[in-house]
Amino acid sequence: MNRLRPAILVGVFAVAAAAWLAGQTVRTANTSVTAVTGESWILHNHTAFGETSMGRTWDLGPAPSVPGKEAPSWRLELSPGYATQIVTLHGSDLYRLNCRACHGELGHGAPPEINSITGPVQATSSSATMERMKKAGRDMSPSEANAIARDSKALLRQRLHMGGQHMPPPSLSEPEIHALIPYLEQLSEVPGAERNQIAVKESSYRVGEHIVKSICHICHSATGPNPGPSEILEGAIPPLSTLTSRVSLPEFVRKVTTGATIALGTPPTPFRGRMPVFPFLTQDEAAAAYEYLILYPPQP
Repeated sequence: MNRLRPAILVGVFAVAAAAWLAGQTVRTANTSVTAVTGESWILHNHTAFGETSMGRTWDLGPAPSVPGKEAPSWRLELSPGYATQIVTLHGSDLYRLNCRACHGELGHGAPPEINSITGPVQATSSSATMERMKKAGRDMSPSEANAIARDSKALLRQRLHMGGQHMPPPSLSEPEIHALIPYLEQLSEVPGAERNQIAVKESSYRVGEHIVKSICHICHSATGPNPGPSEILEGAIPPLSTLTSRVSLPEFVRKVTTGATIALGTPPTPFRGRMPVFPFLTQDEAAAAYEYLILYPPQP
Protein backbone atom coordinates (compact mmCIF):
# COMPACT_ATOMS: atom_id res chain seq x y z
CA MET A 1 0.00 0.00 0.00
CA ASN A 2 2.83 2.43 0.90
CA ARG A 3 4.45 1.78 -2.48
CA LEU A 4 1.27 2.87 -4.23
CA ARG A 5 0.92 6.18 -2.45
CA PRO A 6 3.53 8.16 -4.50
CA ALA A 7 1.89 7.05 -7.74
CA ILE A 8 -1.52 8.03 -6.41
CA LEU A 9 -0.20 11.46 -5.38
CA VAL A 10 1.37 11.98 -8.80
CA GLY A 11 -1.95 11.16 -10.40
CA VAL A 12 -3.80 13.57 -8.14
CA PHE A 13 -1.36 16.39 -8.90
CA ALA A 14 -1.57 15.69 -12.63
CA VAL A 15 -5.37 15.91 -12.55
CA ALA A 16 -5.21 19.12 -10.53
CA ALA A 17 -2.69 20.65 -12.95
CA ALA A 18 -4.80 19.68 -15.94
CA ALA A 19 -7.85 21.26 -14.33
CA TRP A 20 -5.92 24.47 -13.65
CA LEU A 21 -4.61 24.63 -17.21
CA ALA A 22 -8.11 24.03 -18.56
CA GLY A 23 -9.21 27.19 -16.78
CA GLN A 24 -6.24 29.17 -18.10
CA THR A 25 -6.36 28.32 -21.81
CA VAL A 26 -4.30 30.68 -23.98
CA ARG A 27 -5.17 31.13 -27.64
CA THR A 28 -3.66 33.25 -30.38
CA ALA A 29 -6.31 35.63 -31.65
CA ASN A 30 -4.59 36.49 -34.99
CA THR A 31 -6.89 39.48 -35.35
CA SER A 32 -6.19 41.99 -38.13
CA VAL A 33 -5.51 45.51 -36.89
CA THR A 34 -7.36 48.28 -38.72
CA ALA A 35 -7.46 52.07 -38.44
CA VAL A 36 -10.14 53.89 -36.47
CA THR A 37 -12.69 55.61 -38.72
CA GLY A 38 -15.67 57.94 -38.61
CA GLU A 39 -17.20 60.38 -36.17
CA SER A 40 -17.08 59.96 -32.41
CA TRP A 41 -19.81 58.04 -30.64
CA ILE A 42 -21.18 61.13 -28.87
CA LEU A 43 -21.45 62.92 -32.23
CA HIS A 44 -23.11 59.82 -33.69
CA ASN A 45 -25.70 60.02 -30.91
CA HIS A 46 -25.99 63.83 -31.18
CA THR A 47 -24.98 64.20 -27.54
CA ALA A 48 -22.65 66.67 -25.84
CA PHE A 49 -20.00 65.12 -23.60
CA GLY A 50 -21.27 66.88 -20.48
CA GLU A 51 -24.78 65.52 -21.04
CA THR A 52 -23.73 61.89 -21.01
CA SER A 53 -23.48 59.56 -18.04
CA MET A 54 -19.85 59.11 -18.98
CA GLY A 55 -19.23 62.83 -18.70
CA ARG A 56 -20.81 62.88 -15.24
CA THR A 57 -19.08 59.82 -13.82
CA TRP A 58 -15.61 59.54 -15.35
CA ASP A 59 -12.60 60.66 -13.31
CA LEU A 60 -11.24 64.01 -14.40
CA GLY A 61 -7.60 64.97 -14.29
CA PRO A 62 -5.90 66.87 -11.48
CA ALA A 63 -6.78 70.47 -10.71
CA PRO A 64 -4.13 73.14 -11.43
CA SER A 65 -1.46 73.34 -8.76
CA VAL A 66 -1.80 76.01 -6.11
CA PRO A 67 0.63 78.88 -6.77
CA GLY A 68 3.84 78.22 -4.88
CA LYS A 69 3.10 74.53 -4.45
CA GLU A 70 5.16 72.01 -6.39
CA ALA A 71 3.23 69.83 -8.84
CA PRO A 72 3.33 66.03 -8.29
CA SER A 73 6.30 64.39 -9.99
CA TRP A 74 5.77 61.96 -12.87
CA ARG A 75 8.11 59.79 -14.91
CA LEU A 76 7.64 57.76 -18.08
CA GLU A 77 8.53 54.13 -17.40
CA LEU A 78 7.91 51.84 -20.36
CA SER A 79 8.89 48.20 -20.71
CA PRO A 80 11.73 47.55 -23.21
CA GLY A 81 10.29 46.69 -26.60
CA TYR A 82 6.73 47.50 -25.47
CA ALA A 83 5.72 48.48 -29.02
CA THR A 84 6.59 45.12 -30.59
CA GLN A 85 5.89 42.63 -27.83
CA ILE A 86 3.21 39.95 -27.90
CA VAL A 87 1.02 40.23 -24.83
CA THR A 88 -1.34 37.81 -23.11
CA LEU A 89 -4.78 39.30 -22.54
CA HIS A 90 -7.09 37.59 -20.07
CA GLY A 91 -10.81 38.21 -20.04
CA SER A 92 -10.26 40.76 -17.28
CA ASP A 93 -7.81 42.64 -19.55
CA LEU A 94 -10.25 42.64 -22.46
CA TYR A 95 -12.87 44.02 -20.09
CA ARG A 96 -10.51 46.80 -18.95
CA LEU A 97 -9.58 47.78 -22.49
CA ASN A 98 -13.06 47.60 -24.01
CA CYS A 99 -15.75 47.88 -21.33
CA ARG A 100 -14.58 49.34 -18.04
CA ALA A 101 -14.46 52.99 -19.13
CA CYS A 102 -18.25 52.96 -19.46
CA HIS A 103 -19.49 50.03 -17.36
CA GLY A 104 -17.12 50.56 -14.44
CA GLU A 105 -14.85 48.22 -12.52
CA LEU A 106 -17.72 46.06 -11.24
CA GLY A 107 -19.90 46.22 -14.36
CA HIS A 108 -22.65 48.28 -12.74
CA GLY A 109 -22.65 50.96 -15.46
CA ALA A 110 -24.25 54.39 -15.06
CA PRO A 111 -28.03 53.91 -15.49
CA PRO A 112 -30.19 54.79 -17.26
CA GLU A 113 -27.81 55.45 -20.15
CA ILE A 114 -25.23 52.75 -19.40
CA ASN A 115 -26.80 49.54 -18.15
CA SER A 116 -25.36 47.13 -15.62
CA ILE A 117 -24.01 43.95 -17.19
CA THR A 118 -24.91 41.80 -14.17
CA GLY A 119 -28.55 40.95 -14.97
CA PRO A 120 -28.10 40.17 -18.68
CA VAL A 121 -25.02 38.01 -17.99
CA GLN A 122 -26.62 36.14 -15.09
CA ALA A 123 -29.54 35.34 -17.39
CA THR A 124 -27.15 33.33 -19.61
CA SER A 125 -26.78 30.77 -16.79
CA SER A 126 -29.70 28.42 -16.25
CA SER A 127 -28.56 27.63 -12.68
CA ALA A 128 -28.21 31.33 -11.82
CA THR A 129 -31.64 32.02 -13.30
CA MET A 130 -33.27 29.23 -11.31
CA GLU A 131 -31.58 30.43 -8.11
CA ARG A 132 -32.73 34.01 -8.72
CA MET A 133 -36.29 32.87 -9.38
CA LYS A 134 -36.23 30.72 -6.24
CA LYS A 135 -35.21 33.73 -4.14
CA ALA A 136 -38.08 35.68 -5.71
CA GLY A 137 -40.51 32.95 -4.62
CA ARG A 138 -41.14 31.52 -8.08
CA ASP A 139 -40.40 27.95 -9.15
CA MET A 140 -38.91 27.44 -12.60
CA SER A 141 -38.32 24.19 -14.42
CA PRO A 142 -34.90 23.33 -15.85
CA SER A 143 -36.32 23.44 -19.38
CA GLU A 144 -37.63 26.98 -18.84
CA ALA A 145 -34.30 28.09 -17.38
CA ASN A 146 -32.39 26.50 -20.26
CA ALA A 147 -34.56 28.32 -22.81
CA ILE A 148 -33.97 31.66 -21.07
CA ALA A 149 -30.22 30.97 -20.89
CA ARG A 150 -30.07 30.06 -24.58
CA ASP A 151 -31.88 33.24 -25.66
CA SER A 152 -29.85 35.38 -23.26
CA LYS A 153 -26.56 34.01 -24.60
CA ALA A 154 -27.62 34.88 -28.14
CA LEU A 155 -28.57 38.43 -27.07
CA LEU A 156 -25.28 38.89 -25.20
CA ARG A 157 -23.21 37.78 -28.19
CA GLN A 158 -25.27 40.02 -30.46
CA ARG A 159 -24.55 42.98 -28.18
CA LEU A 160 -20.82 42.18 -28.15
CA HIS A 161 -20.85 42.13 -31.96
CA MET A 162 -23.31 44.91 -32.80
CA GLY A 163 -23.45 47.23 -29.78
CA GLY A 164 -26.69 49.03 -28.97
CA GLN A 165 -28.41 52.41 -28.85
CA HIS A 166 -25.95 53.87 -26.35
CA MET A 167 -23.19 51.31 -26.88
CA PRO A 168 -20.80 51.53 -29.85
CA PRO A 169 -20.19 48.29 -31.73
CA PRO A 170 -17.14 46.65 -30.09
CA SER A 171 -14.25 45.68 -32.33
CA LEU A 172 -13.96 42.26 -30.72
CA SER A 173 -12.99 39.12 -32.62
CA GLU A 174 -14.54 35.72 -31.92
CA PRO A 175 -11.54 34.50 -29.88
CA GLU A 176 -11.67 37.72 -27.85
CA ILE A 177 -15.40 37.36 -27.20
CA HIS A 178 -14.79 33.74 -26.23
CA ALA A 179 -12.26 34.98 -23.64
CA LEU A 180 -14.33 37.95 -22.46
CA ILE A 181 -17.61 36.15 -21.73
CA PRO A 182 -16.22 33.91 -18.93
CA TYR A 183 -14.90 37.03 -17.19
CA LEU A 184 -18.27 38.76 -17.57
CA GLU A 185 -19.77 35.67 -15.94
CA GLN A 186 -17.23 35.80 -13.12
CA LEU A 187 -17.89 39.52 -12.63
CA SER A 188 -21.62 38.73 -12.47
CA GLU A 189 -21.03 35.90 -9.96
CA VAL A 190 -22.23 33.11 -12.22
CA PRO A 191 -21.45 29.83 -10.41
CA GLY A 192 -18.26 28.11 -11.63
CA ALA A 193 -17.22 30.95 -13.95
CA GLU A 194 -13.81 31.33 -12.30
CA ARG A 195 -12.86 27.88 -13.64
CA ASN A 196 -13.58 28.81 -17.26
CA GLN A 197 -11.23 31.76 -17.78
CA ILE A 198 -9.47 31.98 -21.15
CA ALA A 199 -6.68 34.23 -22.45
CA VAL A 200 -5.55 35.31 -25.92
CA LYS A 201 -2.14 36.36 -27.22
CA GLU A 202 -2.10 39.56 -29.27
CA SER A 203 0.23 42.28 -30.53
CA SER A 204 0.67 45.56 -28.68
CA TYR A 205 -0.87 47.30 -31.70
CA ARG A 206 -4.06 45.33 -31.15
CA VAL A 207 -3.98 46.49 -27.51
CA GLY A 208 -3.70 50.06 -28.78
CA GLU A 209 -6.59 49.47 -31.17
CA HIS A 210 -8.80 48.26 -28.32
CA ILE A 211 -8.09 51.42 -26.32
CA VAL A 212 -8.53 53.87 -29.19
CA LYS A 213 -11.71 52.34 -30.59
CA SER A 214 -13.40 51.52 -27.27
CA ILE A 215 -12.31 54.50 -25.15
CA CYS A 216 -10.84 57.40 -27.17
CA HIS A 217 -13.31 57.16 -30.07
CA ILE A 218 -16.24 57.67 -27.70
CA CYS A 219 -15.40 61.40 -27.63
CA HIS A 220 -12.76 61.98 -30.32
CA SER A 221 -13.70 61.69 -33.98
CA ALA A 222 -11.18 59.92 -36.19
CA THR A 223 -10.52 62.93 -38.43
CA GLY A 224 -11.55 66.56 -38.71
CA PRO A 225 -10.26 70.09 -38.22
CA ASN A 226 -7.96 70.69 -35.30
CA PRO A 227 -9.59 73.23 -32.93
CA GLY A 228 -7.66 76.18 -31.59
CA PRO A 229 -7.19 76.98 -27.89
CA SER A 230 -10.30 79.18 -27.72
CA GLU A 231 -12.42 76.47 -29.35
CA ILE A 232 -11.08 73.84 -26.93
CA LEU A 233 -11.90 76.19 -24.07
CA GLU A 234 -15.48 76.31 -25.39
CA GLY A 235 -15.75 72.51 -25.48
CA ALA A 236 -14.41 71.44 -28.89
CA ILE A 237 -12.75 68.01 -28.90
CA PRO A 238 -9.69 67.51 -31.15
CA PRO A 239 -9.68 64.62 -33.66
CA LEU A 240 -7.52 61.54 -33.25
CA SER A 241 -5.77 62.21 -36.57
CA THR A 242 -3.89 65.22 -35.14
CA LEU A 243 -3.17 63.72 -31.72
CA THR A 244 0.38 62.50 -32.36
CA SER A 245 1.36 65.88 -33.86
CA ARG A 246 -0.16 67.83 -30.95
CA VAL A 247 1.34 65.91 -28.04
CA SER A 248 4.43 63.78 -27.51
CA LEU A 249 4.38 60.16 -26.37
CA PRO A 250 5.24 61.04 -22.74
CA GLU A 251 2.61 63.80 -22.68
CA PHE A 252 -0.04 61.41 -24.02
CA VAL A 253 0.81 58.61 -21.57
CA ARG A 254 0.73 61.02 -18.62
CA LYS A 255 -2.55 62.59 -19.75
CA VAL A 256 -4.25 59.20 -20.15
CA THR A 257 -2.99 57.42 -17.04
CA THR A 258 -2.67 60.17 -14.42
CA GLY A 259 -3.99 63.36 -15.98
CA ALA A 260 -2.34 66.70 -16.64
CA THR A 261 -3.59 70.27 -16.71
CA ILE A 262 -3.73 72.23 -19.94
CA ALA A 263 -2.68 75.85 -20.52
CA LEU A 264 -5.02 77.98 -22.62
CA GLY A 265 -5.43 81.67 -23.38
CA THR A 266 -3.10 84.67 -23.45
CA PRO A 267 -1.27 84.72 -21.15
CA PRO A 268 -1.52 80.91 -20.75
CA THR A 269 -3.71 79.92 -17.82
CA PRO A 270 -3.75 76.34 -16.44
CA PHE A 271 -7.08 74.51 -16.58
CA ARG A 272 -8.14 71.09 -15.33
CA GLY A 273 -9.53 70.16 -18.73
CA ARG A 274 -12.45 67.85 -19.52
CA MET A 275 -10.57 64.75 -20.59
CA PRO A 276 -11.11 61.84 -18.18
CA VAL A 277 -8.22 59.90 -16.66
CA PHE A 278 -7.99 56.13 -17.01
CA PRO A 279 -5.77 54.91 -14.14
CA PHE A 280 -6.68 51.29 -14.89
CA LEU A 281 -4.51 51.48 -18.05
CA THR A 282 -0.79 50.83 -17.73
CA GLN A 283 1.81 53.13 -19.25
CA ASP A 284 2.67 50.39 -21.77
CA GLU A 285 -0.97 50.15 -22.82
CA ALA A 286 -1.36 53.92 -23.22
CA ALA A 287 1.87 54.04 -25.22
CA ALA A 288 0.55 51.22 -27.42
CA ALA A 289 -2.47 53.38 -28.25
CA TYR A 290 -0.15 56.22 -29.30
CA GLU A 291 1.97 53.91 -31.46
CA TYR A 292 -1.19 52.42 -33.00
CA LEU A 293 -2.33 55.90 -34.11
CA ILE A 294 1.05 56.43 -35.80
CA LEU A 295 1.17 53.07 -37.59
CA TYR A 296 -2.54 53.05 -38.47
CA PRO A 297 -3.47 56.71 -39.17
CA PRO A 298 -7.17 57.47 -38.49
CA GLN A 299 -9.41 57.56 -41.55
CA PRO A 300 -12.58 59.56 -42.33
